[in-house]
Amino acid sequence: MNSFTTRLSAPFRSKELDMTVEALSPELETVVANAASATAILAATSPGARASALVAVADALEAAKPALVAIGMEETGLTEARLTGEVTRTAVQLRLFATTILDGSYLDARIDYADADFALGVRPDIRRTHIPVGPVINFSASNFPFAFSVMGGDSAAILAAGCPLIVKAHSGHPRLSDATAEVASAALAAAGMPAGTFQLIHGREAGVAVLKDPRIKAGSFTGSISVGRLLADIAASRPAPIPFFGELGSVNPVFITADVIAERATDIASGYLTSVAGSAGQLCTKPGFAFVPADSDLPAAIQAAAGEPSEHRLLDPRIARSYEERRTAILTAPGVRALVEGGIRFDEAGHGWATPTIVIVSLADFRASKEALVDEAFGPLSIVVETPVGTDLAALVREFFEGNLTGTLHISDAEGSGDSTNTNELRVLVNALSQQVGRVLFNGWPTGVAVTPAQQHGGPWPATTNDSSTSVGTAAITRFLRPVAYQSAPAAFLPEVLQDTNPLGVPQAIAPAGESKAWGSAARD
Repeated sequence: MNSFTTRLSAPFRSKELDMTVEALSPELETVVANAASATAILAATSPGARASALVAVADALEAAKPALVAIGMEETGLTEARLTGEVTRTAVQLRLFATTILDGSYLDARIDYADADFALGVRPDIRRTHIPVGPVINFSASNFPFAFSVMGGDSAAILAAGCPLIVKAHSGHPRLSDATAEVASAALAAAGMPAGTFQLIHGREAGVAVLKDPRIKAGSFTGSISVGRLLADIAASRPAPIPFFGELGSVNPVFITADVIAERATDIASGYLTSVAGSAGQLCTKPGFAFVPADSDLPAAIQAAAGEPSEHRLLDPRIARSYEERRTAILTAPGVRALVEGGIRFDEAGHGWATPTIVIVSLADFRASKEALVDEAFGPLSIVVETPVGTDLAALVREFFEGNLTGTLHISDAEGSGDSTNTNELRVLVNALSQQVGRVLFNGWPTGVAVTPAQQHGGPWPATTNDSSTSVGTAAITRFLRPVAYQSAPAAFLPEVLQDTNPLGVPQAIAPAGESKAWGSAARD
């Protein structure tokens, strides 16, 4: 499992949408050929072997944690505590996926036995499961150098699905990417995974070239809307289009009721500031907007809770300059006032160091300056929007926001029990949010995405390029599988998960002969 390095750092250009498939460089040809050669071998590995390989990678990452974290701190400016926790999260995620592989329910095995009395005529024996799609390229993220990078969630899901993985390293932490790849490659090789199971490449042009190659069967990405859209368009414009799963931008609106402010304004203010400031606001789930009743006590509570925040380095100079421009545009928009001034300074190396900025604006001014205010500010900045009494909050969701990863409600105890005069209004708001986001939270903050089987980390465009999937949680594996049905197949030719003997012990949804009579009766009724 070699890690090839091709360092090409030119920005994406429109010419990269040219779908002419040119010969790859010798280095990239070797990478893609290795992945293609590994496809059938990896797909045929037992669930136990694949699960053991993921656990081996998790163990190796934790063993190498001190060295990896030290490199990460140098390259990203993130704190030791943050990066240490991220390694732990990455290891937990790998082990969770290993457990999922052994369980087998993600394969969604279905068996419909032959039925001569089927309601619509004779039914043959049909059995359906999912198989790996083949080689996948994963474009890793900058803001999570472990959890969404070389061995992060997408990579774990790709390997768990049984697909060869090619990772395009992020230019923001190249040394950490190489070091992580070395640890993972050694662990996978020691676990017996075939050569070509995992490889690392560097450079945007190299990533685009691999994405265009017909041997690549899917892609994943975490990053900006502009780059994600370009890559998604490339994947869709290939002679044989492939699925592309991109996690892009999100502003994560929060709605806070008057009743809950009366109950716990101080706690809400503290939680809000912590969520905005965490990792210098460079999180896809940072709350970008908080809608609060006009003339409430929350703005004063936010100011009181701000204290003297410590500054935090932004990931790289490009992000810092972009944040400075976005912050200036917001602060100079008509009607915007600073609650927490914050700021940003640049050191001699060009790195930006920021403290949180919280601004406040009336709904009328927010509406008038929508174009200047509504887009994401990638950094420690959030906007409080004061809404007049009687404002239709659900309508605001539809008016101001496209798809988002999250939407949050802070409600009082009485409102939470359904014993409130505004219960119906809140239900309408919850429904509006559920149409626009992937995760609806109550009385919490969207930063901190639990790695659990039920997690949904995705949402309508532009939060993601594909609204039917998640990039966190065990359901993420299904992105890199495709369904196949076998009709009237002899047992010797069936995958083990579809055999009557079920040697792997996976869950099977079985429709026995004769069951369809009830379906026909129900249809007539």
